[in-house]
Amino acid sequence: MREKVREYILIFIGVFLVAISLEYFFIPNNIAAGGLTGLAIVINHYIPAISTGPLVFIMDLFLFIVGFIFLGKNFGVKTIVSSFSLAGMMTIIENYFAPQALTNDLMLASIFGTLITAVGMAIVFNANSSTGGTDTIAKIMNKFFHIDIGKSLLAVDFIVTLLGAITFGINIGLYGLLSVIINGIAIDKFIEGFHACKEVTIISTKSDEISKFIMDELERGCTFLKGIGGFSGKDTCVLYAVLGRNEFIKLKQHISKVDPKAFITVGEVHEVMGEGFRNIQ
Repeated sequence: MREKVREYILIFIGVFLVAISLEYFFIPNNIAAGGLTGLAIVINHYIPAISTGPLVFIMDLFLFIVGFIFLGKNFGVKTIVSSFSLAGMMTIIENYFAPQALTNDLMLASIFGTLITAVGMAIVFNANSSTGGTDTIAKIMNKFFHIDIGKSLLAVDFIVTLLGAITFGINIGLYGLLSVIINGIAIDKFIEGFHACKEVTIISTKSDEISKFIMDELERGCTFLKGIGGFSGKDTCVLYAVLGRNEFIKLKQHISKVDPKAFITVGEVHEVMGEGFRNIQ
């Protein structure tokens, strides 16, 4: 139950960041950076009586109905919650806070708006959810035309940015395309950062003492591997462990005290699943 509550809190935080980036960077500068929100910016230009928040809500509702018809009950509750939460937050900001552009520089708006969006979406994805919208179109294209979901999403975003270029000019359209490209890369990097750990391999004459520190003080598991020294030909013990960043710093300090001559290799691990870490899903 506590984990579920935590996930929904993360979803709302992520959605809030996406709403902020849209209302204070993209929408005031007419940057249609793909997705339903980009399409809403274009439609709002032609139908100014309907603001972007309600437009996103209407399109989300329409796509969920279409999704149920063509894909069946293939939607998670979290995705529905995050999708309508985004539309709701955008509507609240538009009605009660009168958002204005924090910068009129299109390059700054594209970069900072995209980075904030990427952080928000990475948080939402990390909670096993998504912002819905064009994901539904991509799934339908994948089912009936056998086009990869990634390529389908890219195609939909490209069409939206093209509409943005036609509506607001090629200059703003290119900034929208730039935002789409940066967003895809940045989301992956942020998601990797959430779960990054240190993979540590240690060869030491004090391996028993070091392993005891890992298990008792850091409360992490470790594994002994049998090895043979290439130069000496002697049997040796290799200690393997995966630790968080802060845990690795503590381990390094401990090793420097008990065996300054230890041989250590450290690698970056982007995701770890299993006991003591994330559940395998």
